[in-house]
Amino acid sequence: MRILPQLLALSLLLPIPVAPVISAAPAETHLPAFTEAYRETAVRMLATGCPYATWAAQGRHFLFFDPAGDGRTAEVFGDLNRASRIAILVPGVDSTLVDFDRGLGGVARRAPGVQGRTLYQQLSKRDSDVAVISWLGYDPPEGIGLAAATEGRAQDGARRLITFVRDVLRQRPGTTVTLIGHSYGSIVVGLAARDLPEIGDVVTLGAPGIGVSHAADLGGARVWSALAPQDWIRRIPQVRVLGLGLGRRPSSPAFGATALPTDGVAGHDYYLVEGSATLRAVTDIVLSGGPRHEGATHVS
Repeated sequence: MRILPQLLALSLLLPIPVAPVISAAPAETHLPAFTEAYRETAVRMLATGCPYATWAAQGRHFLFFDPAGDGRTAEVFGDLNRASRIAILVPGVDSTLVDFDRGLGGVARRAPGVQGRTLYQQLSKRDSDVAVISWLGYDPPEGIGLAAATEGRAQDGARRLITFVRDVLRQRPGTTVTLIGHSYGSIVVGLAARDLPEIGDVVTLGAPGIGVSHAADLGGARVWSALAPQDWIRRIPQVRVLGLGLGRRPSSPAFGATALPTDGVAGHDYYLVEGSATLRAVTDIVLSGGPRHEGATHVS
């Protein structure tokens, strides 16, 4: 993800409208029963050819699959049919279906599939009744541009995520769901959480914004934020002018989030790398609603 601060200057020249407030997601269910979804998606992947046919042949579980455009999918790690806790991970800018498993530029730590698998491996060491979903259910912005400096794509993603979460909870009522957003994906989960009172915890990793100005605006969800000293996201101005800019970061002192440790996080794409303090803290949040580490405090 790359957003140039100079883009904000365009707000003086371009008539960019203020983004509308998200309306409630459609009530109808779009997701079939999990086992049926796995089967239908595997058939489509096999028919599409490699690399997707290989993913299906390996017995991996996907809830939906659409190769059109930049593509959409959601991979499940663990057993959704028995999980009592579910983490939904939403990636950010430049995430595409073709890079879902290999990562942008072939860098595995950037891959939504790899990040979800790593988080599940950490969680399942402590609790077998847990599942992780790597959710690429929207069209993230591509690289540098106005789309990455505005919330339009995030709003569409939030509407889709709201529907998805409600569909999951219809099949697994009472399950604890944690939303985790990386980079621009943090805006998606933040906007969605406002209309999902079922969500108790929202985690942001390297967030340029979250769609609201205060943690209290998320309808009661607890907000946890990790922003490493080496993360270039810190250079993005915290402004919003005529719809351009992403506003206040959840790592801002005035936002009201709780800081997560970032020891071992070498940069923007390292939060969910094995061995990082952030990965351990996120595991604690998913399993117990809070990180078991010393010094949890408001972010400075």
